[in-house]
Amino acid sequence: MAAATLLTPARTSPKPGTGPSRPAARAEQRTYVQTLMVLDTSIVVLAVLAGYLTRFGDRDPIGSQIPYVLVAPGLVLAWLVSLKAMRCYDDRVLGYGADEYRRVSTASLRLAGSVAILGYIFDVGVSRGFLAISFAFGTIGLEVARYAARKHLHRARIRGAGWSRRVLVVGDTAHVLELVHTLRREPYAGYHVVGACIPDALLAPVAQRLGDVPVVGSFRGIPEAAAAIGADTVAVTASGELTATRLRRLGWQLEGTGVDLVLAPALTDVAGPRIHTRPVAGLPLIHVEAPEFRGARKLVKGFVDRAAASVALTLLLPLLVVIALAIKLDSRGPVLFRQVRVGQGGEEFGVFKFRTMVVDADALLAELAARNETDGLLFKMRDDPRVTRVGRLLRKWSLDELPQLANVLFGQMSLVGPRPPLPSEVARYDGDVARRLLVKPGMTGLWQVSGRSDLSWEDGIRLDLYYVENWSLAADLTILWKTVGAVLNGRGAY
Repeated sequence: MAAATLLTPARTSPKPGTGPSRPAARAEQRTYVQTLMVLDTSIVVLAVLAGYLTRFGDRDPIGSQIPYVLVAPGLVLAWLVSLKAMRCYDDRVLGYGADEYRRVSTASLRLAGSVAILGYIFDVGVSRGFLAISFAFGTIGLEVARYAARKHLHRARIRGAGWSRRVLVVGDTAHVLELVHTLRREPYAGYHVVGACIPDALLAPVAQRLGDVPVVGSFRGIPEAAAAIGADTVAVTASGELTATRLRRLGWQLEGTGVDLVLAPALTDVAGPRIHTRPVAGLPLIHVEAPEFRGARKLVKGFVDRAAASVALTLLLPLLVVIALAIKLDSRGPVLFRQVRVGQGGEEFGVFKFRTMVVDADALLAELAARNETDGLLFKMRDDPRVTRVGRLLRKWSLDELPQLANVLFGQMSLVGPRPPLPSEVARYDGDVARRLLVKPGMTGLWQVSGRSDLSWEDGIRLDLYYVENWSLAADLTILWKTVGAVLNGRGAY
């Protein structure tokens, strides 16, 4: 799932040097894997049982070529073997990224195909209904269970608990600090920095710490440093002293120690589907695909946007009428609020919202400027006195944004995209920020599912730029799904 690689803003991360020791982390990893195995076994058994009972009831079919009371347990065993063969319990894919889900679905589909092919070759009439029900329920159940287990693990990691990798970061000071900052932005990914190794020449100037990261050695004693602090992963970032020969020798030195070697290139905020590795003459070349701003996928996105907007407006019409009446009865002024925003290519348009403030809200803004609770170019207040009673409820559940479905229908916005900026914001854009205007703004986006108004200006911009560079239809579906949870949660809406 491409969207599984999408970023979220910084969370509170455990301090360096704290957290479970390496033996404790390994024990937590084993417990997590064993839990997944129990879940998978239970789901596969229930799925096959559901397929059997749905297709045949509580009796084995009379006159069938094969005894299904024996086929069913065999299918369960084969399914579990297939999951193991696809390395669905490999710690390198568990807990983060789309590869875990992909392996689970691939294991199920390959087994289904193998059963069908074997049945055809040996002319065995295995019930298609039995197989279809079993594999449909089983595959969906496995994916849902993995998702639930992952969410539980993520919450534990954010609290500083749960199975995580203990990482020793190696590189020049600036690159070490950058990598540490990047890993801490996503503590749920499970990379907990416990120390750093830097070049010999820099050991004296930085004393014993690099920021709040303990400096535990130089490039000459990386394996020893990893063993001393109980690291199970060595993450190497950029440094002129770490030549190809030294990296190869480091890999040799780590063989048999149980410590993984990870290379972190100076390439950030690029989603996995855009990255392809190709070995050339023994050198792994990383190919980075250019962002897609036009083409067939863009046409599909536009069609889906307009079709979904038209259906949503039709279904939500009664709710829209009720909201309009509530606004009218609560305070004087129009029901809708139209505000100029900047869309794709810098083109201005009028965005529609239900009015949530008093009619003279703009005139009162100057008086409240000193109480701004965010940085950057936005104004945000948790208890903004300009917001009406009905408006506060509408904002909490994001119902004030439903009229933007009309903007989507008109082709001015997308269901998913960057936050639509004000002209005053765009006038002060500098450098990379203007890339937000390469795509249509969205009703929801990464900012919506990652904290909403609780985000800082920098986090909001980073998330928008990440979406612009890495958008995909799968990511859009993931964001739409997460938007439902963010809206129901109500956190960060004010």
